[in-house]
Amino acid sequence: MAESGIDRIAAAFAAARAEGRAALMPYLMGGFPDMATSAAVIDAYADTGADLIELGVPYSDPLADGPVIHAAGTAALAAGARLDGVLGLCERVADRVPVLPMVYANVALTLGAERFAAALADAGAAGAIIPDLPRAEDPSVAAALIERGLAPIGFVSPTTSPERLAGIARDAVGFTYVVSLAGVTGERASLPPELGEMVAAVKRESGAPAAVGFGIGTPEQAAAVGTIADGVIIGTRLVRAVADAADAGAAIDAVSGFMADTRTAL
Repeated sequence: MAESGIDRIAAAFAAARAEGRAALMPYLMGGFPDMATSAAVIDAYADTGADLIELGVPYSDPLADGPVIHAAGTAALAAGARLDGVLGLCERVADRVPVLPMVYANVALTLGAERFAAALADAGAAGAIIPDLPRAEDPSVAAALIERGLAPIGFVSPTTSPERLAGIARDAVGFTYVVSLAGVTGERASLPPELGEMVAAVKRESGAPAAVGFGIGTPEQAAAVGTIADGVIIGTRLVRAVADAADAGAAIDAVSGFMADTRTAL
């Protein structure tokens, strides 16, 4: 029997833990600046030590994303990126690294829970990250994912009440995504001092790992977060590296260098 996506996520965190470090989970915007470049970027992530990959599906109104990722999504849509094409990127590396497509609720609900979950399973995804669809609000999508062995990732943030945080952590499948700060994605000069207590609260309630995202922009910040969390998610910094690169080759060099430095720091 094939290993489920949930099992592959657990194995990725366990392998990192066995090496005495947090798991590294880079993000890319699928189809940015074009499909060929994003294919090379996802290959580079797999080649340079990503333990898991968060794969953004471009959407016209990405409420959780700051200007860098929002602009990347807009450009990807303009270049013709759609869910099917982005899931092709997932399929490209899924046998090497657990991939979790990050989509907004409309993408999942337009297809319907069953078709959405089937599409992800067919692409070899390990789970899904849907920031604007809490499981309690519509359990059908999470149920359809779990039925196929895929992890619906829950979110907690500084504005999550202690009671709600405890419930999300207890129900966690795969891992809990800990949003480090209030607001949208983007690099920050520093991370909030209360982050450690939020991660600790999640870990007290959950047998699943806790991974921190939002605001992490340097290898040093990643290393600091890695001392308190089971995983470190880095998005805007890597998307900016692709956006700033003169061509695809320069983009690959930039993300590969950052990934190597971050793995060393962790």
